[in-house]
Amino acid sequence: MTKMSAVQRAVFTAVCIGLCVVLPMAFHAIPNAGVIFSPMHIPVLLCGLICGWPFGLLCGLAGPLLSSLITGMPPMAYLPSMLIELATYGLVSGLMINLVNTKKLYADLYISLVVALLAGRIVAGIAKALIFAAGKYTLAAWVTSYFITLWPGLVIQLILIPTLVVALMKARLIPERYPVQG
Repeated sequence: MTKMSAVQRAVFTAVCIGLCVVLPMAFHAIPNAGVIFSPMHIPVLLCGLICGWPFGLLCGLAGPLLSSLITGMPPMAYLPSMLIELATYGLVSGLMINLVNTKKLYADLYISLVVALLAGRIVAGIAKALIFAAGKYTLAAWVTSYFITLWPGLVIQLILIPTLVVALMKARLIPERYPVQG
């Protein structure tokens, strides 16, 4: 998305980083809700889609780190793999939204979002298999942890994120991707 100043992008990124701290606190009040619904993913993906890859990457690194330091969520044992996953989400969603140009807003958003979600899961899975749980992390564990357990979160992300982007555009809080020529 273009036409946002660096200051506007920085402010939006700061809000998203703040949401990375607040949303998990709300979800963790329900047993296993944080793990199942992945609330921290939403602001990181939004940030990448709206502000671009540098800001999405920053949000994907700063959000979980700040949340872990302030609230203990994610726990330090999970933080490195979450940093890799969320940084990839922010980076790839920001790159994809700049590369994809179908002239249809929802198509651009869904293509960018799906590619980012897959890339983040693949990169995090590779990191777990090679670094964090070398020799112990299986393909079955990856599919179970990133797709089966998290399917409610995936559905929420696929419904909520494009809807939020469009709502922010309609509210004129972010620029239109395809402004109507008048």
